Amino acid sequence: MLSFWAALAANVVGMTVLVYVVYFRRHFRRDLVLAYVALSMGIFAVTLLLSGSGAGMGLGLGLFGILSIIRLRSDTLTQEEVAYYFVSLTVGLVNGLHPDPAWFAPAVTAGLVLVMFLADHPRFAPRTARQTVTLDAAYPGKDELTAALEHLLKARVLRTVVLELDLVRDLTIVDVRFRTYPENIRSDAARTPERQEEAAYRLAGRPLVAQETSS
Repeated sequence: MLSFWAALAANVVGMTVLVYVVYFRRHFRRDLVLAYVALSMGIFAVTLLLSGSGAGMGLGLGLFGILSIIRLRSDTLTQEEVAYYFVSLTVGLVNGLHPDPAWFAPAVTAGLVLVMFLADHPRFAPRTARQTVTLDAAYPGKDELTAALEHLLKARVLRTVVLELDLVRDLTIVDVRFRTYPENIRSDAARTPERQEEAAYRLAGRPLVAQETSS
């Protein structure tokens, strides 16, 4: 009985920290907050019931596997959000089984939350990014493609994967992984709201009209 209450508390506290403290403050998707909490608590409840009944655990886990595949295919999720999805599933499963000794499930839950906190920390590779870029020119050569991307992104290109090369329509679609230069980050951070608005007008090809303020 002690292991059950410890696992229940670990599931509630662990998911609260994982979802509200770690995930939402970094990714800001309110809809997935509900999905992660519901998934973990649902897995916890069903696993708890199956572990105390004659039904096979394989049947229950198989059903949740099918539901997980449907959920992942029904919406566009980033790889980071998929990682949180499976960690939420694992937290509910481990605590639903509530194995002895009583501290084991809380320890596993704390370990999973700590791993996600560190692996998804904003200070880890902050200048490295990935983006799919569509270029209005065909670049069959890798050197030409890299030079064009570095000029466009103002960053160092680490790896490119050409998704489509159309010589008829003069089009290149490429998956690029790049690292921005430190001076670009500093210049963006130093921009005032007025300079950001001016840059947006220049990119749109429109002159910036000063607004008169009435006294």
